[in-house]
Amino acid sequence: MAARTHTRPHPAPRGGVDIRLPWWALALPALAFVALLTLLLNPADAHAATAEPGLTRLIERAQWLMAR
Repeated sequence: MAARTHTRPHPAPRGGVDIRLPWWALALPALAFVALLTLLLNPADAHAATAEPGLTRLIERAQWLMAR
């Protein structure tokens, strides 16, 4: 018994796969690139995050216990 072959309802595009990206798929990486570039150009605006003293002590204690 021969099996049926399924045909496509419409032909495939000639140029290959037709995929369209949403606008934010290009806008978000571009925005992130511009933000990082401005931080590189003016590093005075980039401030390091300060950790809470309790968290710092906890990390130091964990390192001390692992070193023992």
